[in-house]
Amino acid sequence: MSDWSKVSRPVPVPNEWTKPFWEAARRGAPELQRCQSCRSFQHPPYATCVKCVSVDLKFEPVRGAGSIYAYTIMYHTGDKRFASAVPYASIIVELDDAPGALMAGNLLGAEYTEAKVGRRVEVIFEKLNDDITLPQFKLAAHG
Repeated sequence: MSDWSKVSRPVPVPNEWTKPFWEAARRGAPELQRCQSCRSFQHPPYATCVKCVSVDLKFEPVRGAGSIYAYTIMYHTGDKRFASAVPYASIIVELDDAPGALMAGNLLGAEYTEAKVGRRVEVIFEKLNDDITLPQFKLAAHG
């Protein structure tokens, strides 16, 4: 299994559009940006809706359950900080409550070979510091 204990992750820097996402993650409650005009979810957050270009966007709570949409296995790393975790699964997840919004993360607590398209996962939160908590994923208990 990938050893994340020695990994020193780069810390994201929130901006005006992503700040509500990071604040919700710090509380351990996933929230994604949703257009109030066409009702589409989108991630990562933007200034306008990627579907209808509305600026009427709000963050709404979503359950952290979803499916692996795509994945790649990292056998090599350009960033030496991730060396101890290689090989690991970097995954893209579509949450059940937010079709079309795709979240990136790593599959934690399982062998990288367990990453498969369609596999059920749940969000977990990894505290990086007092300000940033990183949403990551684990295999769902049933699926």
